[in-house]
Amino acid sequence: MSPRKQEPPYPQPRRPDLDTCLVVGVSSSALFDLTESDAYFREHGEDAYRDYQDERLDAPLRQGVAFPFIAGLLRLNDLDAEAAVVEVIVLSKNDASTGLRVMRSIQHYGLPITRAVFTQGQAPYGYIQALGMSLFLSGDPDDVANALAAGFPAGHVLPSTAAYDATDPKLRIAFDFDGVLADDESERTYKTKGLARYQKAEAGRRDQALAPGPLQRFLADLNRIQDLEAARVAHDPSYTPRVRIALVTARNAPAHERAVNSLREWGVRVNDAFFLGGVDKARVLRVFKPHLFFDDQRVHLDEALAEVAGVHIPYGLANAQARPASRPRRGEAGETQ
Repeated sequence: MSPRKQEPPYPQPRRPDLDTCLVVGVSSSALFDLTESDAYFREHGEDAYRDYQDERLDAPLRQGVAFPFIAGLLRLNDLDAEAAVVEVIVLSKNDASTGLRVMRSIQHYGLPITRAVFTQGQAPYGYIQALGMSLFLSGDPDDVANALAAGFPAGHVLPSTAAYDATDPKLRIAFDFDGVLADDESERTYKTKGLARYQKAEAGRRDQALAPGPLQRFLADLNRIQDLEAARVAHDPSYTPRVRIALVTARNAPAHERAVNSLREWGVRVNDAFFLGGVDKARVLRVFKPHLFFDDQRVHLDEALAEVAGVHIPYGLANAQARPASRPRRGEAGETQ
């Protein structure tokens, strides 16, 4: 993506109430393309890397995979003239000095992100709960896996060639169900007892809600924003709601009923629901074109990454044997953040 400066109509930042607004944490490796920075660090080491970033403070980083999603979220702050609806906070393993280029790049693009946490060489996910975040996006699979293991809502932003129209006012988000919105109880039944036992169990428990999964609260926070949009429509019928949410799951009938009833029990909702029963999810994702699609299984993400931005949720039994190998610890360079 081009680093050329853009000036979209972002509302100016306001003091947030972290207990009532949607708070998203984002690493610089999710927000920006740090491929060149990472390569330089690997070849030349930390001291040279620090000089490299200092020499390029005013050279904006290229937009990363999560940039269109974050930009779309921040534009929603125009829904309330007094209080922040969305707060985005940078969580970075940089120190404050090497993070200067990240913050200047944020200013270059006009993003109203003014808050950041720099934890020199240490994983920052311990601050997710303290700052009231319902989602942490990172390009570091280790940080994401460890955050989820600690009970925090996190997703690994995968490399993608998807392109989005910066003038599109809509914000589309798609979720898998099991292992993302719900826990992996049903997934465990399927993997350990087979399809027939799974179908029988789901039909018998169709009215029994599953326990919430790692991103259920994030969906609830998005629904609160949709409530603000509904109030805007009631006041101004010419307003077109921007946030649209889809459920894209491999469940089909009769197992779909437990998913629907779980959403009802949790008090959350989606606009569109696709119960695909083994049909490639990429077929509907190409049409829906979410700014982010969250799934706990890489196979469903990999087939769509050429056209949509994907976030892996390495949660539950499906990922028990897929923990990424540890990488060298360092400040921030490329995929470590």
